[in-house]
Amino acid sequence: MMTSLQRTLLAAASLIPLLAAVPAARAADADVVAKVGSQSITEGELKLAEADLGEQFGKMPPEQRKLAVLSALIDIKSLAQEAEKAKIGDDPAVKARVAFLRERALHNAYFQKTGVDAITDAELKARYDAEVAKIKPVEEIHARHILVKTKDEALAVIKELDGGADFMTLAASKSSGPTGPEGGDLGFFGPGQMVPPFEKAAYALPVGTYTKEPVETQFGWHVIQVTEKRPQPQPAFDQVKEQVRQVVMREKYMEIVQKAREALKVEYVDPAMKGQVEAMEKAMSEGAVAPDGAAPAGAAPAPAQ
Repeated sequence: MMTSLQRTLLAAASLIPLLAAVPAARAADADVVAKVGSQSITEGELKLAEADLGEQFGKMPPEQRKLAVLSALIDIKSLAQEAEKAKIGDDPAVKARVAFLRERALHNAYFQKTGVDAITDAELKARYDAEVAKIKPVEEIHARHILVKTKDEALAVIKELDGGADFMTLAASKSSGPTGPEGGDLGFFGPGQMVPPFEKAAYALPVGTYTKEPVETQFGWHVIQVTEKRPQPQPAFDQVKEQVRQVVMREKYMEIVQKAREALKVEYVDPAMKGQVEAMEKAMSEGAVAPDGAAPAGAAPAPAQ
């Protein structure tokens, strides 16, 4: 079950540039592992290729994956050398592509150095504590139920309970739901997780009591018992640490980019593009467009079965 904190983190996080982890340079990275004509492939270059191409071979065992990446790198260098001989590198489209990839690599490396690498565990813990402090406590309940097809059957169950019958025993013998063998146990659930009539009846019950009138839903007729109520526990820091990191990374990225943009002059020369940007900025300022990281629509409530 997603907690309030997890929903908050999901809403705050959004896509940020994907950064391939670049291993720290070591003496061993200079070791030559293969040659393609006059060019050498070093251990460090192989690591870079594995970070970029590794997902293509993700299901392979580590050693096989490394050889597959090496083979791919040999293919790249082989064709690249042929392209140089054919002067393909002088093509304007190729030059533009190379320039774009260089700028993208510099962009990622700068954010890695000034943003990602600057994040400390203390900063993440402080952000986690701040998010937890802002969350309004949500009550969740632990309930059991007995599901039957008709109202008369449900009334008969209630009569037996009134006579002292054990709820779990009746659930095991009479409930048509999949939780019957477990005594009708539904575990803990919070608001929005059950269909509305079931949730309303369950939350209205004091702990240790059961519904004196059957509750009808699209699944049939329910007799509900509430065994416990408690504040919904928030996940421990270690459980959501990486989610918190994504939120902090996104904020740092926005700060770094904004600072860089302000230091330069950004001008939209194309009139149509300029108009679209201005319209988008206006819509966002008026709240007509959800900002990046807006939470997705909530999932449909779970059935009470």
